[in-house]
Amino acid sequence: MSGPTLRTARDRDVGAVQEIYGHHVRHGTASFELTPPDIEEMACRMAAAGERGLPYVVAELDATVVGFAALGPYRPRPAYRWTVEDTVYVAPHALGRGIGRSLLDELIDRAGSAGYRQMIAVIGDSANAASIALHAGAGFARVGVLTDIGFKHGRWLDSVLMQRALGPGAATPPESL
Repeated sequence: MSGPTLRTARDRDVGAVQEIYGHHVRHGTASFELTPPDIEEMACRMAAAGERGLPYVVAELDATVVGFAALGPYRPRPAYRWTVEDTVYVAPHALGRGIGRSLLDELIDRAGSAGYRQMIAVIGDSANAASIALHAGAGFARVGVLTDIGFKHGRWLDSVLMQRALGPGAATPPESL
């Protein structure tokens, strides 16, 4: 099997992105949202990433969008401006095929090239072994767990925090972004 084609998301991709994310909101615990955002909201999220100059990427197999990934600011305060948070979701029928890793590697490359120094993963549910393994395989270290901070599907959920240095990380002062 050849790998997915990765490209910057376009307006026409928002329906596929909303469908993929909506599935995970409804059936999983990776997202703490309880109701899937509608297409208009997903379009706003995609546009907001573009306005900030942050990547929003889709993965295609056979000309069909099977996953997406995006970077967002980790926190809004200025001292955090060299740190980004990643989001990666893959269509349920395409899980386990390396698509998530391809998307995450693309985000890491783009963030490092843009001068960011740290990437954070906030993984919903400590039982989300696939996402934890995905991030660990891409060089993220587990730096903490916030226990029992969300309630979804009838149970309390943790958030696992993972972190990865980009470029020189904290070894030197950052360039201006």
